[in-house]
Order: sequence, then structure tokens, then C-alpha cells
Amino acid sequence: MIARALPTLASVVLAATLVACGSAPREERRPVADAPIAAPVYGEYGRVRDIELVSTGSGHTSGGGAVLGAVLGAVVGNQIGSGTGRVAATGVGAVAGGVVGNQIERRNRRDDEVYRVSVRFDNGSVQSYDFQRIDDLRVGDRVKWEGGQLHRV
Repeated sequence: MIARALPTLASVVLAATLVACGSAPREERRPVADAPIAAPVYGEYGRVRDIELVSTGSGHTSGGGAVLGAVLGAVVGNQIGSGTGRVAATGVGAVAGGVVGNQIERRNRRDDEVYRVSVRFDNGSVQSYDFQRIDDLRVGDRVKWEGGQLHRV
């Protein structure tokens, strides 16, 4: 059986070797002079038209505030009453603490908010850009947009 497969295997190896040694087709290359030359990019000047604080996310919380609130609420509820009243107070405390903890986390969460700065450029166009911080940029400031950054002039 192996004696019959040996010539076939040798033929396949020889064919694969010949294919691998073949050269790739030549690419037609154009001279560089035919390529269009890009114009230099200059900054655009304008004035800040509007600055607003915008929420970019859906306002979802991580759940950490709800869990911590539920634990604290259950501990406080467990201190109230005795018997079945204590069990009920623990449950109510856990639910109320979870709700309160989630609201506190939602109120303190600011990482999904950005400053949206609208700029009216000298050519008449208006563009809006989102930034995490704007330092002391104010409406009416003269600005320059260059390299993906907004600079006060």
C-alpha cells in the first residue's frame, strides 16, 4: 500500500515545489509624478458660538451603588423589630437601600458627559466638537481648529 502511494506523494511534492519557485506577476507601476500632490492643511479660524454639557451615554449605572445600598439597608432593617417583623424590615431595608444607592450613583456619575463646543468659522460653516474638558474656553472666544485640536487665539 505504501509502495503505491509513494510515487503519487513524490509527484505532489514536486508539483508544489515547482509552483512555489514560480515568480509572481509583475505589477505595473506609475511614476510618482502622476500622483496628485496634497495641498498643505492650514488651521481654520472662527468664534465659539455655543458650549453645552451633553450626555453621550444612556445614563446606566454600574450597579455598585445599588448593591452597597441594599447591603446597608438590610443591615439597618435587621436592627428593627423582632421575629417576622425583623425579617420584613430587613427585606424592606434592602430594597429601599438598593433604590437609594442606585440614585446616588446615577447623580454622581459624570464620565458619560462631554462639552459640546459649536464654532462658527470665518467661511460661514458651523461645526460642533466634543471635549472631555474645555478649561477656560468661553462663548465668543476666537479659536483656531488645527490638527484635531481647538486652540484659543
